[in-house]
Amino acid sequence: MIYLASDHAGFELKKEIINHLKAQDQEVEDCGPYSFDPEDDYPDFCYPCAVKVAQNPGSLGIILGMSGNGEAIVANKVKGIRCAHYYGGHEEIISLSRQHNNANILSLGAKFLSIDEVKRAIDLWIETGFDAGRHQRRIDKIAKLESEIMN
Repeated sequence: MIYLASDHAGFELKKEIINHLKAQDQEVEDCGPYSFDPEDDYPDFCYPCAVKVAQNPGSLGIILGMSGNGEAIVANKVKGIRCAHYYGGHEEIISLSRQHNNANILSLGAKFLSIDEVKRAIDLWIETGFDAGRHQRRIDKIAKLESEIMN
């Protein structure tokens, strides 16, 4: 399952992504917004999206906003979430977010990416696997830190 959320700045792009993913036979769930509202706030949609990803191991999330920064910050507040942020540049950062960090949410900066760049980034992110080994040790340390902070 791939959960998606945005704010007003990513609303139209989110619809395009949903169509792109469905064309690949991906199972998707839209976490909102469901209509355009220029006054909406990304935490209202990105946080519930991140919670769904955290509650459903093996699922992924894609969140969008103007820059993707605030959206990533919100998602990373959820225990078990490792949200990577991409707004253009070297695509290797996308694959590294999966290979090294086992990122389960990708936050995209809608203002800085074309639809073709978004599709390429999402496809690369989805098809890249986690290289456990030494990287699993690091993920385990992050999980331990989350437990300490949350208690």
